[in-house]
Amino acid sequence: MEVTKALAALQPLYGKDNIEIITTDGQRVRGIVRSMKTTQALTTPSVKIQCANGEIIKIAFPNIAEVIDLNPAAVSSGQ
Repeated sequence: MEVTKALAALQPLYGKDNIEIITTDGQRVRGIVRSMKTTQALTTPSVKIQCANGEIIKIAFPNIAEVIDLNPAAVSSGQ
């Protein structure tokens, strides 16, 4: 995924639980978006996801195939 597309998909999900990222090699990582590094010189932009077991996994933006928000959509009462 392009860096700009990955950043646009992940920014509103920062700090949220129940986010799943599918990588280009098919790995699925589900957890809380903990950190996004996008502006450091000479580094690949990446995101850190904290899994339910406490493990933190770092995924480079170019390796992201899909970002899925598994949280239920907010339901408005419409009254």
